[in-house]
Amino acid sequence: MKSFKILTFGCQMNEHDSEKLAGLLKAEGYSESERLEDAGLVLLNTCSIREKAEQKFYSALGKLRELKKQNPSMKIAVSGCIAQQEGKSMLRRAPYIDILFGNQNIDKLPSLIEESAGGTAIDTRFTDGYEHTAIPASRESAVAAFVNIMYGCDNFCTYCVVPFVRGRERSRRPGDIIREVEELVKSGCREVTLLGQNVNSYGKPVITPPLSPSYLKRGMNEKNCNFPELLKEINAIDGLLRIRFVTSHPKDLSGSLIGAMANLPKVCNAIHLPLQSASDSVLGRMNRKYTFTDYMNRLGALRDAVPDLAVSTDIIAGFPGETEEDFQATISALEDIRFDGIFAFKYSNRPNTAALKLPGHLPEDVRDERLYKVLELQDKIMQEKISARIGLVEEALVEGPDKSGEMGRLTGKTRQGKIVNFEGPPELVGRLVRVKVIEGRKHSLAGVLI
Repeated sequence: MKSFKILTFGCQMNEHDSEKLAGLLKAEGYSESERLEDAGLVLLNTCSIREKAEQKFYSALGKLRELKKQNPSMKIAVSGCIAQQEGKSMLRRAPYIDILFGNQNIDKLPSLIEESAGGTAIDTRFTDGYEHTAIPASRESAVAAFVNIMYGCDNFCTYCVVPFVRGRERSRRPGDIIREVEELVKSGCREVTLLGQNVNSYGKPVITPPLSPSYLKRGMNEKNCNFPELLKEINAIDGLLRIRFVTSHPKDLSGSLIGAMANLPKVCNAIHLPLQSASDSVLGRMNRKYTFTDYMNRLGALRDAVPDLAVSTDIIAGFPGETEEDFQATISALEDIRFDGIFAFKYSNRPNTAALKLPGHLPEDVRDERLYKVLELQDKIMQEKISARIGLVEEALVEGPDKSGEMGRLTGKTRQGKIVNFEGPPELVGRLVRVKVIEGRKHSLAGVLI
């Protein structure tokens, strides 16, 4: 039997790429294996943005080497940012890899599988013109879906490799995005998460697949379509209940986007707005193109306009040249802002980034200690914020059975994006319900239907 297993490392963009890779394989007659050991093809979709994700990948790759010794017919494929970044040089470390391809070449997987019968098959060609929207995605959820609206990044933050592995910013045609969302809604999807490295700058050079008839009927001038206008168009789609998006760059957070979040009923009251540091000197060395005051002004305007807004962020601890005073500024910001969630990392050297050449790289133990303090503080804030929601009534979109497997338990997400579990009949899946929160857990809420 042709069977596969995909291991995904990294962000929502990688998760959506894995959905497309699974769709390609299923279209070729493959079935998804429950167990790694039973898969004829194991595909690792990689991330090189953070050192931790890269370490997890290489650890998994090492374990696969032992499985391949036991089952020589197993094929190992590596895709994603690390494959794009390292190319053939990865084979010096892991010569047992059968297929190697970058995130711009995922559509080539079927032909690479055939080619691998004669030796390692490789395609890490880099082009700024790729698009994978025609690939059928195999989504785990029938209720919620990722939708790419753009690719790449133009910001060149000094710590980040995205422009080097995913290319420069290219926006999809609005009509193509509308068509994809409409088709998802017809198949039962009720929530979409719009994906881009910087969705706020949507509207940059546009890729040119055909426009959908439904879009043309709207009579919109696509050349002038920016992100708030795109949100308005998607908000008008019948049957869609909710819209989310990631990620937003603070420097491009406009007043019109704040207005869209406040006035479009399907846009959820949640935003991921990476801060990285509260020190202006560190932000300057990061090439973030905003000051801490800029960030706070935009966040203040958002919170004024959008009631009960959930804000998550990214923090880098121990960036080159970060002083104790710089770090304490970030700690104070976390205490004052009280984010609903953070992704925190210690600074790590990434190939091809400008930060490699910056002076003042900190010892690992200092970076470790600062990361620990950030996480310790955020855990305390998170527990307080979760406890504060006990007794509140939340609107939840029911996504399916509770992952615990307990009979009669359902799981959904609140408008803020928090997971809530409760008892209810299966026919509620895909519907909005009202749930009273009765318990706050570390990463979820428990409630009862009302």
